[in-house]
Amino acid sequence: MIGKLTGKLDSAFEGGCIFDVNGVGYLVFCSARTLTALPAAPGLGALLIETVVREDAILLYGFADATERDWYRTLTAIQGVGPKVALGLLSTLSPADLARAIIAGDKGAISRAPGVGAKLAARLVAELQGKVGALPTGPGVSPGTVAIAAQLPPADQAQADAISALTNLGWKRPEAAAAVNRVAKRLGEGAELEPLIREALKELAPR
Repeated sequence: MIGKLTGKLDSAFEGGCIFDVNGVGYLVFCSARTLTALPAAPGLGALLIETVVREDAILLYGFADATERDWYRTLTAIQGVGPKVALGLLSTLSPADLARAIIAGDKGAISRAPGVGAKLAARLVAELQGKVGALPTGPGVSPGTVAIAAQLPPADQAQADAISALTNLGWKRPEAAAAVNRVAKRLGEGAELEPLIREALKELAPR
């Protein structure tokens, strides 16, 4: 199996590229995000590779970093998510955005990806909400940060923990605090952490 390729970009097209390694051109399927991260042809670069062996072909899927590769592996373990759909999800949403959408139960954001309908989006949310915390989400966001959403601490700690979770996901503390405060007033006294984060993410989502 091929795990990594180091060489130069020969050419790129929608959904993949030809990657030249010592004169051998490998056809590699990639997300739009990975293609953007590669240097312009004929620049040197490297791709982490997932090899898929079928009866009629050996297919290579490339990733600019381990974060995207790990998400690809997790996504393709879900029934109904093949390599093409997984790359579509990763082209539409960054790992951090995908984690936020899953925690918020934002099926609309997830279904923006090509090949993802309402039923599949609901399945992704249902099956991954408890697993997101173990996955990396990109620079500046530590693995496990998102797992806070699955915890249910005492109510007097919930707002502080919700603000902390949102700042770790990339929002500035003032805007995170404002969103949590608005949600807390709406949900009422004793609101637990999970709904606080879920509703605050909806508040912070681009309109």
